Amino acid sequence: MKHALLALAFGAAALIAPRAPAADAPARWTSAKAHTWYQHQRWPLGSNYVPANAINELEMWQAETFDPARIDKELGWAQQLGMNTMRVFLHDLLWKQDPQGFRRRIDQFLALADKHGIKPIFVLFDSCWDPEPKLGPQHPPIPGVHNSGWVQSPGVAMTDPGQYPRLEQYVKDIVGSFAKDNRVLAWDVWNEPDNPGGGNYDAREPNDKVALVAKLLPQVFAWARSAAPTQPLTSGVWHDEDWSDLSKLNPVERTQLEQSDVITFHSYGWPEEFASRVRQLAGYGRPLICTEYMARGAGSTIDGVLPLAKKLDVGMVNWGFVEGRSQTIMPWDSWQRPYTLQPPTIWFHDLLHGDGTPYRQREADILRALSHAPRGVVPEAALMVPASAAATTR
Repeated sequence: MKHALLALAFGAAALIAPRAPAADAPARWTSAKAHTWYQHQRWPLGSNYVPANAINELEMWQAETFDPARIDKELGWAQQLGMNTMRVFLHDLLWKQDPQGFRRRIDQFLALADKHGIKPIFVLFDSCWDPEPKLGPQHPPIPGVHNSGWVQSPGVAMTDPGQYPRLEQYVKDIVGSFAKDNRVLAWDVWNEPDNPGGGNYDAREPNDKVALVAKLLPQVFAWARSAAPTQPLTSGVWHDEDWSDLSKLNPVERTQLEQSDVITFHSYGWPEEFASRVRQLAGYGRPLICTEYMARGAGSTIDGVLPLAKKLDVGMVNWGFVEGRSQTIMPWDSWQRPYTLQPPTIWFHDLLHGDGTPYRQREADILRALSHAPRGVVPEAALMVPASAAATTR
């Protein structure tokens, strides 16, 4: 979901001190607890997930368009690839519309995921794309444009402090309802919180968005933690040159790194950039999961990055699973130059065609090989050029 960085107005954020959590709020996990939890999980491997017939998280979850049969089929494909997690976006408006129905559909989704050995990472809030989400029928995809219907949560609602009690109730109810549920892997409390939005929505974004997020994010962590979940909380860093020095980061990033039980991050660059990111974050002494990667045209590929991550024991969740209404086979720059005449020669994101066949069989083979190998082990079958294949060229 990350797109080309825009100039971010971080100065205002520094003027707002995050609200401290209540004195009796549950504490952040210790490093030891985080590592113990991580070692009891399978190596996290999966995709950011929305079914092919949904343009965004609202269309995925609303009662009129929730499609268990399609979800069941697609999660079955994920299981066949060796995946054991999916990162799945929720939305505060879905809870506002029908709390009981939303919880029921989440439970139904968890039952389907569990059937296929998949433990999702649920995302509570998101700062990317359309800042003015609306319930009901969603507009059709804009031809040739990447993620043309994705919506933020809470979006512009964050400018109204009167909305905060509702947002607090949403977080506490959803996390609390599944806080002891073994079928949930983790809670990603806010996706790319200081992202300026992207697309063509600049005029609709709050001028002080980063400052608002800097104030709200610590509260979201506290609300989620107050439910005492047995799953870790996190929010992934995604920009800036160096994440190793907290003093050089903005208040939002500092909250992300200081409040996350396990450290998550996004990396859409070449393998050497990925390795550098892992080195930067290793000093925090916590398990690492990359919750967004794979942008083939930008150098982030299954072949190049995934075996490296397996060797380093970094969990991996690529962007996009099945080609569909989100149109994330298109690159980010399709917002400026829509691919209306023909799709890109190289898919940007996504692993499978709509019928479940792989975009590229070699990627499917690597996923299966890595998922079945012991922790930290990269089998020959997952190497970019296996020794056996190299020998035949001599």
